[in-house]
Amino acid sequence: MEIFSAHNIDKSFATLQALTDVSIAVKEGSIFGLLGPNGAGKTTLIRIINQITAPDQGELIFKGRKLKAADIENIGYLPEERGLYRKMKISDQALYLAQLKGMSKSEATKNLKAWFKKFEIESWWNKKIEELSKGMQQKVQFITTVVHKPKLLIFDEPFSGFDPINANLIKQEILNLRDEGATIIFSTHNMESVEELCDHIALINKSEKILDGEINSIKSQYKSNIYEVEYLGDYNKFSSSMDKNFKILDHSENTGINSLKIQYLNGKSNNDLLNFLIPQIEIISFKELIPSMNDVFIKVVETSNKS
Repeated sequence: MEIFSAHNIDKSFATLQALTDVSIAVKEGSIFGLLGPNGAGKTTLIRIINQITAPDQGELIFKGRKLKAADIENIGYLPEERGLYRKMKISDQALYLAQLKGMSKSEATKNLKAWFKKFEIESWWNKKIEELSKGMQQKVQFITTVVHKPKLLIFDEPFSGFDPINANLIKQEILNLRDEGATIIFSTHNMESVEELCDHIALINKSEKILDGEINSIKSQYKSNIYEVEYLGDYNKFSSSMDKNFKILDHSENTGINSLKIQYLNGKSNNDLLNFLIPQIEIISFKELIPSMNDVFIKVVETSNKS
């Protein structure tokens, strides 16, 4: 079931076309990756979902009906550019932001203190933001984003500025929130995080959506029929028998087990490759190399830029 969808969204600013006929569908209880190069239009779409700006054309659907102003209480947004008041006490502004999302002061206090305890930052309650490091400030902003238990969470570069330990902490909390029933739209340039967290992605480039689908399906779609083979045997003898249907991309010879990367071509299959290899070498391992999301991102964007 979809919790949110955007249909045929157009948005321009003066002479800049920010979004062109963009549609996405986000399944309830999933983590949806919204990807693209800088300036592609991702932040514009996020701002439209949050009703910070309106589309020129198109329709937004939330929980089966048109998105309306009151739905903002069911959305949590962590922007890439953080926006806490430096001179204000952390507790005061966290309570203020929670109440803007419809929470009572008592409920907000209870939930905030639970999060502060979980993150082991109870001593920050009466500090000012300017007293904290950038990473500490971002922990506070993360808490203010999720404290009202929204159904839809939007994280724009949530790991920016965090050390590896705290980035892992936030990553785990994002997974916990999903497991507790939240749906998450996740925007980042870190493709490793996309592979770890996301179920589905949409890739925007130059205002247009150029790729959309489940992570595993997309990676399979862009595989190049390349296999990594560990083997015993004489490489020179083996390589001299190559034909036009197979191509060696790399190899290394070690004492004992050797390895190579080999690609099949011309409509051949992995079975054809195995049948070619087995009479010539003793295969120790045979593994297909699936492209990473970083490989797919670069390939699809570069192809789009050439068209």
